[in-house]
Amino acid sequence: MKVGEIEAKWSANGQRILRYSIDFWQTELGIHKQVSAPEIYLLEIKVGELLERWDKLADDHYRKSQLAASKEACDAMSAEAGAKLAAVSNILEWTFGRNDRVDWEKLKDRSIYTGPMSYAVPKPSRKPFDEPVLLVPHISFWDVVFGRRARKQEKARALYEADKEDWKRKTEEAIALHNTKVDEWRQAKEQYEVECKQKHNEFIAAQDAANAKIDQLARDVKAGDPRAVIEHASLVLDASDYGGLFEKSYELDYHAAPAQMLQIEYELPSLDRMPTLKSVKFTPSTGEVKETHLSEREQKAYFDSACYQICLRTLHELFEADEHGNLKAILFNGFSTSVNRATGKDTRSCIMSVLVTKSEFEQIDLARVDPKACFKSLKGVSASSLAALAPIAPVMEMNKQDKRFIDAKEIIAGLDNATNIAAMDWGDFEHLIRELFEKEFASRGGEVKITQASSDGGVDAVAFDPDPITGGKIIIQAKRYTKTVGVSAVRDLYGTLQHEGASRGILISTADYGPDAHQFASGKPISLFTGSHLLHLLQKHGYNAKIDLQAARKELNLRNS
Repeated sequence: MKVGEIEAKWSANGQRILRYSIDFWQTELGIHKQVSAPEIYLLEIKVGELLERWDKLADDHYRKSQLAASKEACDAMSAEAGAKLAAVSNILEWTFGRNDRVDWEKLKDRSIYTGPMSYAVPKPSRKPFDEPVLLVPHISFWDVVFGRRARKQEKARALYEADKEDWKRKTEEAIALHNTKVDEWRQAKEQYEVECKQKHNEFIAAQDAANAKIDQLARDVKAGDPRAVIEHASLVLDASDYGGLFEKSYELDYHAAPAQMLQIEYELPSLDRMPTLKSVKFTPSTGEVKETHLSEREQKAYFDSACYQICLRTLHELFEADEHGNLKAILFNGFSTSVNRATGKDTRSCIMSVLVTKSEFEQIDLARVDPKACFKSLKGVSASSLAALAPIAPVMEMNKQDKRFIDAKEIIAGLDNATNIAAMDWGDFEHLIRELFEKEFASRGGEVKITQASSDGGVDAVAFDPDPITGGKIIIQAKRYTKTVGVSAVRDLYGTLQHEGASRGILISTADYGPDAHQFASGKPISLFTGSHLLHLLQKHGYNAKIDLQAARKELNLRNS
């Protein structure tokens, strides 16, 4: 609001005021009004009426503006919500139009050094002193008459010579000071340029070193170095853009030849944090803002779709980026963390798992598949609804970082027909079992790790079998017994099996098992190997030995006596 000054209109003779007037401008509404009245009190009344009307107009204008802004904001929120839901539906489609191979050159730092290289301080300058000038004295008639001319000229010359000496002294001092400043400036300039050059060289050296590491990583990936293969997979997954739908998190491990299998433990989106907003509607008559969300059924469908798409997209990206043939297979275990409504605490569980070979995956046209049907056709394991967050046993779960594992020891090569396995050293017997089962699993890329005897927690060895049907984590216990094995050993194995989260347990003994041991193992994922089974397995792989329990008992008694 802008208000002018009160003006008075006088009569022609200038003896009385005919009328008072004042101007008002409503800048927001863009209107102007001049109010006039013959008396001040009447002017005040009219001004009050005008301001009341204008206040109503301003309020109405503000309300309409707010309504327009609210509708625009709601439309924008609806568009954003639709874009997020569309992004969920197009998770898999995003990867079709791009090359997922790592561009090593783009990873390199090609930036130009932008640090200072020239000395910005100007070179010191010197303004010379004006050289004194001999002033010719004024010689008057009387100076000539009285003979004062020569004296005046001598005095002028003496003053000039004194000024000149002073000028020379000041000039020399100024030149000396200037030279000192120039020397200091030159030293500072040289020091600065040395430091600049050093910083430039350090920049180039660091840049070259970083780029050399990229070149080395590329060579290591080509050579199939396990750590480089993992780093390469990380680069591929890091480059996968999900548009902020969720924070990517994963762990990787790699089994080198012959398995050449990459393992992924992928953190899937949380069901609680998936987008649910469909639209936002504004009602002008009431000013109400109403949000429409996905139904619970739709939320579950979106979550399931997102997870299946993420799994297939991850497999596609990694296989496509594998230009050097390092990946024969990929194990994808998808985990989700959500709030347990019964306890209010976060619960993390594996809800989907699949093991896929590259040759099998390359036969799929991902652009035309239904993600869930494709996952199931790859023998993926999950509950019927992923949104139920029902925990499942992964196709394979490997813990390569188990601190219990110790270095292998070769025993099997020293066997012959005279070797009585039942009388072997305990440690040698466990290493023998490890070697034997490693040979058994070698054809399908399995590994067997032996644990420390002092802290095995009931585990003598752990086998990692990549077979998608019968494989997984297998607990092996080796019992070099000379008497029948009772049910307690089988119970212990079953308890260890559950504690370790393994898919199967194998109990190996040089002796036989009692009826109660066989009865307890029946119907459970437990295999009981007797001495006969052990000898047969050795022969299968070209090794011969014997099991003489009576001779072993005698030999062991002698050792213990």
